[in-house]
Order: sequence, then C-alpha cells, then structure tokens
Amino acid sequence: MFFVDKPYISDFFKKSVRDNAIPVVGTEIAKQSGLYSGTVIISEERAIEMAQESDNLTLYTTSENSIGWIAKHLGFTNLPGRIELFKDKLKFREITQSIFPNFYFKGVRVEDLKKLQYDEIPLPCIIKPTVGFFSMGVYKVSDHGEWENIIDSIIGEIDQIKDLYPGEVLDTSSFIIEQCINGEEFAVDAYFNANGAPVILGIFRHAFSSDSDVSDRVYISSKEIIENNLDEFTDFVGKIGGLTGVTNFPVHVELRREDDGTLLPIEVNPVRFGGWCTTADMTFLAYGFNPYLYFYSQRKPDWSEVLKGKEGKLFSLVVLDNSTGRDGAEIASFDYEKLLSNFEKPLELRKIDYKKYPVFGFLFTETREDNFIELKNVLDSDLNEFVSTTVAT
Repeated sequence: MFFVDKPYISDFFKKSVRDNAIPVVGTEIAKQSGLYSGTVIISEERAIEMAQESDNLTLYTTSENSIGWIAKHLGFTNLPGRIELFKDKLKFREITQSIFPNFYFKGVRVEDLKKLQYDEIPLPCIIKPTVGFFSMGVYKVSDHGEWENIIDSIIGEIDQIKDLYPGEVLDTSSFIIEQCINGEEFAVDAYFNANGAPVILGIFRHAFSSDSDVSDRVYISSKEIIENNLDEFTDFVGKIGGLTGVTNFPVHVELRREDDGTLLPIEVNPVRFGGWCTTADMTFLAYGFNPYLYFYSQRKPDWSEVLKGKEGKLFSLVVLDNSTGRDGAEIASFDYEKLLSNFEKPLELRKIDYKKYPVFGFLFTETREDNFIELKNVLDSDLNEFVSTTVAT
C-alpha cells in the first residue's frame, strides 16, 4: 500500500496508482490531495489490518510526513524501527560503523552547540540536523574561524524552518557533526525486494557550483552515469541492507565516491525515492519505465535495453530552491518563462508556492552533453534574475 501526504504529489504519481490499482491509504490528507477518480482507496482501519495480516508489507510514501502515521498506527510491526534506523542520522552512523570504521561523527543537542570544544573536531566537517530533510540546516565548516558564525547561522535558520515539517521529518533539536566526505556525490533510488536483495531504479550525479556548495540545485542522470556505477552501487546498497535486514523497502540513497575510490554514505532516506515526487518521475521521463510500479510489482529494470539510444544526453532535475536571500513573502513574482527560455529541451516544470515553501519549483530537462553550460548557468545562479519584488501594474 502507498501513502500520500504533503507537501506535493505529482500528476504522474496519481496516474501511476490509479492505472495500476495500487491501494492508497485514505488518510484525511489523502482525501484532500486530489487523487484521480478510480484510485483504489483503502481505509486507515483496513491498512492496519493489512499490516497485521502480513509480516512483509510492501509500503511506499510520497512524503516522509507519513512516517508519523506509520509510527502511531503500525507500532506493532518492525516498520517504525527500521525507518528510524535510516531517518535518524546518528543511529544510521552507529549501525553502519562496522563497514565504515574510520568515519568520524558526533551527536550534539542544539543547546550544546555553542559549548563545544570545536578545536577538538576534525575539519572540514558537516553539521546537520540528526533528523533532517532537503539540505535544511546543513552547513560545512572549513576552518575554526568560521565556527561561531556558522553556529549562529544554524540557530537563526532553526527559527525559520522548525515548523515546516513534522518532527519525524525535520527535528532541529539535535545535530550530528560528521567528517566531510569528498568526491563525486550521487543520489540513488533503490529498493530491497522480498528477499532483501537491492534493486537500483535510478542514479543521479549531484552537481555543485563550488566546494562549499551544499545545495540541492542540479541532479543529472545519463547512460554513462548509470553504466559506470550500476554494479558498484548495487553492491554498496546491498551491504547497507544486510546490516539493517530490511525487505520490501524503498530507499533514496545519497553517497560520495572519494578520490581513492572509497564509497561512503551521506544518508539513506527510508520508504521513499526522491522527495516531492522528483527523481522517480525524472527516471520515467528519461528512460520510460515507472519506478513506483517496478517497486510495487518487484520488477528489475533491464538497463541494457533501457539505455539504448540515450547516448550523449543528460537528463536533469533542477531544484529551484530560494537562494535569493529574500524571504518568499517579499517576492511578488517568479519569471518561469524566462527560466524556461534558458533551456533547450524542458520536459516538465512544476511551480511551487514559494511563499509557503523555500522553493520556486522543479524543472525536468533534457540537455545535450556538449551544452552543459545551460546547467552550469542555473547551478551558479542565485535566481535573483528571475524574481521581482514589485507587483506589475
């Protein structure tokens, strides 16, 4: 069964569950989410019964907001505990320490951040919420001179983001300090099947504008990216699955390959693929198969067939996060048409209420490899060129 929740459900997801008769749990939010007529809706009571009847339930959520419902109503299953192993970044580091024994990490309460003996912490390092989402509250500290200013920035940002998501999704009461993981970064959509074996459904390279950039602006998939990493990433995800014992379990994995070839996990997001119905929908637009259906039906992509004819093409997810330095309430408009004119082949644009969420939208594009400059331009932009603070008359 699938769960839907705020902040966003794509039309592609709605069509997927309706056309394939995938049961959706009829929570109050689900009833208000605009699911298409003909969608199989099951009651919350029936969802609980299904969990009682099966010890290996196939479950997917569009949003980690649903984790609260799962924790409250499915506490008699192993699901809440398995979700927490991944969602709580400190617990995740502890459980995977046996395969990454030299990785430095430390948990700290927010009220203790200012009390830390920062000269004892190896730099560079990353500070982020123990339970986090969408790069919110994530900071890189390169030297001790930055420490106090960054801690002040974290505390200031907490006031802005603490009420955006439920505590199960974003909890700013505690933080984890980790060694900085260098090298190329990737995002991987995958699931563990009924036997616990990993199945890769999508691979994206996370592009950055600079070494200090920690934003989620551009994710790129291509024939080359998938072929060069599929076997190694399948083995990597499988090792993590072996430690956690999960089955019928979708994940969105963020990892880096260091210069010496070592793979290290940044985090593993449970019971979903990319947030806001992004990476899975991009995979469909790029390669023509449906990751939601493949997970539900326990299917595995035939990548050799899927990638035929994709030579020389980059398929990108562009996250239009509000990097303008302006609060959404100060912005009168965002020029989406001007944005689209900068891309040779936009596939889909999703506009988001930027006064409610710190993001203007999501853009899915296809780009020739030799035209990477159009991705570089949006990667480097703070997006101020597209916003207006005055209402047109």
